[in-house]
Amino acid sequence: MTFRDGTLVDWHEWSADAFAAAERAGKPVLCSLTAPWCEWCRRMDEEAYSDPKLAANIGESFLPIRVDVDRRPRIRERYNMGGFPTTVFLTPEGTVLSGATYLGPEGLRQVLDGVRGSWDAKGSAAGRVPRSVSGADRPSGPVTAEIEAHMVEQVAAAFDDEYGGWGSDAKFPLPRTIEFALKRDRDRGRRTLEAVRTHLFDTYDGGFYRFAETRRWSEPHREKLTDENAALLNAFVSGYLYTGEDAYRKTAERTVEYLTTTAWTGEAFAGSQAASDYYTLEPTEREEADAPHVDPTVFADRNGIAVDALFRFAALTDDDGAARYAERALETVLETLVDDGRVRHFEGAESESGLLADQARVLAGLAAAAQLDGPDGWVAPARAIADDAIDRLAAEDGSFRDGDPVGPGLLDRPLYPLGTNAEMADALLDLEALTGETRYGTAARDALSAFAGAYDRMGVEAAGYAAACARAHYEPLVVRTPPAGTDLHRAALRIADHEKVVVPGDRSVAVVVRGGERGVPAETPEELLDRAAEGPAP
Repeated sequence: MTFRDGTLVDWHEWSADAFAAAERAGKPVLCSLTAPWCEWCRRMDEEAYSDPKLAANIGESFLPIRVDVDRRPRIRERYNMGGFPTTVFLTPEGTVLSGATYLGPEGLRQVLDGVRGSWDAKGSAAGRVPRSVSGADRPSGPVTAEIEAHMVEQVAAAFDDEYGGWGSDAKFPLPRTIEFALKRDRDRGRRTLEAVRTHLFDTYDGGFYRFAETRRWSEPHREKLTDENAALLNAFVSGYLYTGEDAYRKTAERTVEYLTTTAWTGEAFAGSQAASDYYTLEPTEREEADAPHVDPTVFADRNGIAVDALFRFAALTDDDGAARYAERALETVLETLVDDGRVRHFEGAESESGLLADQARVLAGLAAAAQLDGPDGWVAPARAIADDAIDRLAAEDGSFRDGDPVGPGLLDRPLYPLGTNAEMADALLDLEALTGETRYGTAARDALSAFAGAYDRMGVEAAGYAAACARAHYEPLVVRTPPAGTDLHRAALRIADHEKVVVPGDRSVAVVVRGGERGVPAETPEELLDRAAEGPAP
């Protein structure tokens, strides 16, 4: 099957048939990885793929395949060359010949000639398998306190004291790193929140841009992705939790407003909003202009993290409206995308099912719902999703692969992503506390242990992994409370530790459990806050 997609190139869908056609024709594959929110993807379509001579060259010498990376994340993770658009050249077996990000007409022409020359000289022998999918063993080791301590050192060493954030070139907000810092290095966490709010937050329409091209947080890439907005919502909620500063709450409120208006489909959260020159207009000019396109696709993973963030916001602010949006989105995902614990990425015949990111993030959303609303209706599907992931995706060493290893190209080679393993481990630790079933905690610790031998080589981007290791090593702070909605339950939700687990149940007092040891029961919110500050009973 071929399609034009607004360019002059006759694109093929990613499929076994397309690779077989390349093999029969003796051609390499030109694979274009794009996203509906990507401004540079649109520019390359207009400038390069709409050039008649280039389109003819591509059709004559290559088998062109186009991939939407939001819909096909396993292809994205195996073939991304460092940003989007990615233009990657493959053998008919799916190994990599060459690749680049954005290419203008002349740049693409030169690359086409170079790749074709290499192909004519060496054929498939010129292909290589990227190191990330080479099948190398994970460096396992014990989950110890040193992992958290190492990351505390990294957060300090890599911090940009002049402009805030981490990195000396492009600045990404790194919301999980911010949250790690807020608990362990609050000044640097707060300074990064300030930089993100100042430079990446759209004060007119709401929502956060994806990243900035420079160390000074200038030249933002203005696409707005639902999962990244939700992750930053979590970071600002944590900032408010630890400091009580109203500015953090207001930014969080505006982000909730963006998610529940612009990014709301009526049933759940949309995938993204495209970058556009619209965002450079003055407010009065925006009023007369059309807002950028919103991709209405409901992705399971993006909804999972959005649900988690809105429940956390509601837990801290008593915003019933935010909780209702989260509940509706979670119900939609469960009704349309979950079948016997297997989570489908989105609703459509071409969607994959059972991807690790979808399983982990929907599980996290369910765990957040159970902590705010109580376990009824949420824990049963959480168990099913966790059980499916453990049974199907866990390797012998305990790490989780990113999905079932099937499909053309390198899709039959599993990946074991560190960040998503950490997210799954975090969600499983929550589920262990909510259910009392130790098998979930065991699976979490096994997954973290599979990577622990390399902790001393991890940078600040792995702060989420270090935080999960700290929770696994010390065991998360667990607060067992009377039913949801009681004063003790609401007080527990406000304890200043964003890594805690609140377990509402049929009891009359609240008990803090730290490191497996139960504290003295609390009968009032004031007593509970004191108990949380004290630690376990002797």
